[in-house]
Amino acid sequence: MSEYRQSLSFVTRGIQLVLPSSQQRDLAKAQMMAFIASHGLEDAVEVEDSESSPSFVTSFKLKEVWRQKWAPEWDTTRLYETLSLGGYQVKNDLDREIIVSMLLATIPFEFPSYDEFYSAVQIRHHVVLAGHLAALNFDTDAAERPEEYWHYDEEAGFLLNHNQSIIQALIKATQPEDLEHAYSFSCYRATEYVILLSIAQELQKVNPPLLKRLEERSESRAIRSGEFHEIFLKEYGSIEEPFPMKYYVPGDRVWFRNPDSRSSDISGYEGSWVIYLGHNLFTNFWKRDQPFTLETKCVEVYHWKDGAYLDQSGELQMDESIVESCVAKSLAHPEVFKNILERMMRYRDPKGVYEQGGCIDTSRESPRLVCIDTSDIHIPD
Repeated sequence: MSEYRQSLSFVTRGIQLVLPSSQQRDLAKAQMMAFIASHGLEDAVEVEDSESSPSFVTSFKLKEVWRQKWAPEWDTTRLYETLSLGGYQVKNDLDREIIVSMLLATIPFEFPSYDEFYSAVQIRHHVVLAGHLAALNFDTDAAERPEEYWHYDEEAGFLLNHNQSIIQALIKATQPEDLEHAYSFSCYRATEYVILLSIAQELQKVNPPLLKRLEERSESRAIRSGEFHEIFLKEYGSIEEPFPMKYYVPGDRVWFRNPDSRSSDISGYEGSWVIYLGHNLFTNFWKRDQPFTLETKCVEVYHWKDGAYLDQSGELQMDESIVESCVAKSLAHPEVFKNILERMMRYRDPKGVYEQGGCIDTSRESPRLVCIDTSDIHIPD
């Protein structure tokens, strides 16, 4: 199974606008082409119209000659080099990295309007910024939040205080002014807060009623874990139809699986949830000034097996200082580093299987639709 997945072939499918009439499609197509042209990409994009009753579809994808030049093997982690892009602070450059990555998708991104596409790009901007600014402490058991904005309920989780802005509450929880007193999170919950903040910021512009609904629900019961995934995120890719291993779009939520059966039994070390920031960088919520590259993330997860130990009560624990020491040694020895990447830079095994798979997941997660007439976010009572 693993060997088969390593040898899959891929086809660029890009972005698709799916509209109910040819007139609406033509308008959305014109808006999209203007947006693409504003970023100097009009000559690099292939556009195709089609009909699939009852829908009218326009597809936008990167031409093959430019894919081979900019992202051979659909490797988007080097786009900042091949496109000569600046950092995330340069909005136009981050735009280009997001757009080109989406135009390279082997599983198409579908939108029911140009406005939804535009909001999706803006949300990814918010996610990247919030991911860079997030500074947290790692703890899978204890947790705390700024009391001005949150209070804790044993069953319902952390609840938003009445009449408080969820945007400000999420900023205060994830971007503390005093880094020495950062709030405690698991990596999974950290990604939820970063993504929810980014969605809320876009809802404030395009769908205030849904933002109000989100705040009301957040006052009575937290939206977390599986429910968060179902309500706010769409998952692209699967074991059967994976993305290329080095294909990421800035703003994606990504999972790196721990392929070691022993250390993966430690709470919080089953894998690592991170945000892709572009520029071949992934969030490091515990040391925000030291984000991971794809390669260093693989090395860190590999060495979790070395940090696992039994405490006095016979429970498995993780010694992060040993992990850090092993990572430093591996990065200093090119041959060791290369061997680790060969072991880890493979698609993960299926759930419950620990054989020859690596740490690379087959899917990516990104926020659902948000605009007032087309949103597919439905917040239950």
